[in-house]
Amino acid sequence: MASSKGKQEIEGLETAFWQSMVDGRAEVATRMLAEPALMVSGHGLNKFDHATYEKMAADDAFRLTGFEISDFDVLFPTEDVAVASYRVRQSMEAQGRSVTEEVFDSSTWVRMGDAWKCVAHTESLPVQHH
Repeated sequence: MASSKGKQEIEGLETAFWQSMVDGRAEVATRMLAEPALMVSGHGLNKFDHATYEKMAADDAFRLTGFEISDFDVLFPTEDVAVASYRVRQSMEAQGRSVTEEVFDSSTWVRMGDAWKCVAHTESLPVQHH
């Protein structure tokens, strides 16, 4: 059973990671990433080391300008593994256009030594009903 302290710690890390993207501070994010880390989204499958992440973060074609996390939950399958799931409303500048979308995300964090590192992140768009 996850303690509320454990949940708060993971939620704090997740929020700090998102904030590093808004602030354009890739070095803050890389301190929280395992090497390599994995990202799965509608843009494809990405496995990357810290240098590749910093290159992706510097790409001006897509820039996160704001975010709001809700419905945050964490599972602790073991005391050294945390799987976070949440909804996020993200605002970004993409090719000069402002876009806001709601997506569902999950992150898997593993305790390595005395620090939590993110090893995998997924993002899913909600189903569009026409």
